[in-house]
Amino acid sequence: MKKWLSKYPKIIWCLRNLIPMFLFPVANFYLFEWYTHNPWETMKVPIQFLNIYFFELLMMLFLFVFGRLKWSLRLQSIFFMIVGLANYYIISFRSAPIMPWDIYSIGTAMSVASDFKYTVEKQTVFVLIGFVLLIAAESVVTLELKDSGKWRKRLWGIRAAGAAVMITLIYSFTHTLHLESTIIKYGMYDKLFTPTVMSKRDGTAVAFLMELQYISVDKPAGYSAAAADEILAPYAARSEAQEVPEKLPNIIVIMNEAFSDPAVLGAFETNIDYMPYVHSILNGNTDNTISGYLNVSVLGGNTANTEFEFLTGNTMAFLPQGSVAYQQYLKRETPSLASHLKSLGYETIAMHPYNSTGWDRNKVYPLLGFDEMYFIRDYKNPEKIRKYVSDRACYDKIIEMYESKPDNTPFFIFNVTMQNHSSYTEEFDNFRPDIEVADSNSTALNNYLSLMKISDESIQYLTDYFSEAGEDTMIIFFGDHQPTNSVVSNVWKLNGKNGNALSGTDEANRYKVPYFIWCNFEIDTNTNADTSSNFLATDILEAAGIPMTAYEGYLDSLSENYPVITSIRTENAAGESTDTEDAMDALNDYAILQYDCIFGKNE
Repeated sequence: MKKWLSKYPKIIWCLRNLIPMFLFPVANFYLFEWYTHNPWETMKVPIQFLNIYFFELLMMLFLFVFGRLKWSLRLQSIFFMIVGLANYYIISFRSAPIMPWDIYSIGTAMSVASDFKYTVEKQTVFVLIGFVLLIAAESVVTLELKDSGKWRKRLWGIRAAGAAVMITLIYSFTHTLHLESTIIKYGMYDKLFTPTVMSKRDGTAVAFLMELQYISVDKPAGYSAAAADEILAPYAARSEAQEVPEKLPNIIVIMNEAFSDPAVLGAFETNIDYMPYVHSILNGNTDNTISGYLNVSVLGGNTANTEFEFLTGNTMAFLPQGSVAYQQYLKRETPSLASHLKSLGYETIAMHPYNSTGWDRNKVYPLLGFDEMYFIRDYKNPEKIRKYVSDRACYDKIIEMYESKPDNTPFFIFNVTMQNHSSYTEEFDNFRPDIEVADSNSTALNNYLSLMKISDESIQYLTDYFSEAGEDTMIIFFGDHQPTNSVVSNVWKLNGKNGNALSGTDEANRYKVPYFIWCNFEIDTNTNADTSSNFLATDILEAAGIPMTAYEGYLDSLSENYPVITSIRTENAAGESTDTEDAMDALNDYAILQYDCIFGKNE
């Protein structure tokens, strides 16, 4: 054998270098994809080659930069082994893959990383073993781009030039992916509102590169500050003519973490009702309430985007899917429900029993007009359910603030709860699930519904207290999003549905959460008042008889024609639903006003 090796050194060199150079990046690509899906089942062959081309370019870039093929291959393998595993967990936690703007969310992700349960499936173990074997095999590679003699300086120049060429090719490749002609030619999937499907069909790396074009927000057609002023002019005149009532109600908003009713996804039976109080309100059995289903733009995570839509009246429909407005776009004072109520004499308070830096809330809340902020450090020995501050503890703090505030000085409290944060499979001494779903052995679903029951009891506790309060008070309650597929997939299964092949109606239902507006003073009771989170604030102002700003007046008028607008879909007054991207022409005035609100003064 040694004789043969010494007889054919060039062949051996090729076997040890050229073959790994071309084949190992291919192996990296397939292993990377196999964390979450079988690429041969979800990706067309030409699209697989696009991904492989990118992996080869990246390997060559590493080779020119580091000068050793062994470490360029190893670096690529280690990088995609780690990123692929992270992507696997991110999809399981929030039902969406890593996206370019997640870089802004690293701090928030790290703050809650320990809260999740990390399990490894058999397929994941095989992928990890594959990466380890690949890294070990890369030890045989010997190619090096360095010389200690007279060629040293020249070789450094070649390496620098080679790295520049690779960067140029990667940039050009990324730009090509953004062209409609490329998307049509290769039959690529470019719908950002379903990023998981996009990553499966286009490849995780290529999908990521395609999404880079959406980091910046383009101006809407016809945008100018003057155009925005012209659109608002009739609503500004109407706003100036409104009178502020002498008596303003307290407004308490509860955005309840992951609160939803999975029954909107399909029927199932439980041993007892898991939200009897909320169901009673939704069925119209409680006076002085407005209720229905709130349509949101996120699921399984990105809570801050529902906050953004509710507080500002803006919509994620005009921003990149998966982006986080708080962290990417809110860098200056921005009009909101809080700033408007503050101008009318309200004390404005934001509350969240968790870390202040989550989603940059400590930076964003003052920009939205909140006078006071309370985070986990401000809750002294609160009751906890599992490892999070309970809803009841949040409401006790609200009651404490009400009882200590000056009489007849209205306050606006925006409370984001934490009790129901995932995961839903761990066991705790302070949490005894009591809901059981018939014909299902899903721990996640039973635990989740048991948490909903505790939330239901807690919000009834809060409304019971304020039903006896001396001051007029409104309580608005809604969930920020539904839980991840790991919970609701069991509901689909009970109804003979596959989460990977849902109808348009089933997809729309995935973004619905219950909401209600409850008052301890007289308002008209209204049920089935479905809306979306960007319109809910104007519904509150209208119910309370509080004047609206010009922008809020515009939104109130728009909601009559389009009662639901989310990043996923738009529904008109006739109940006809369409993908929001197909309704952009009809919503262009809205897009102009939102752009002016967020970016206009920076022009």
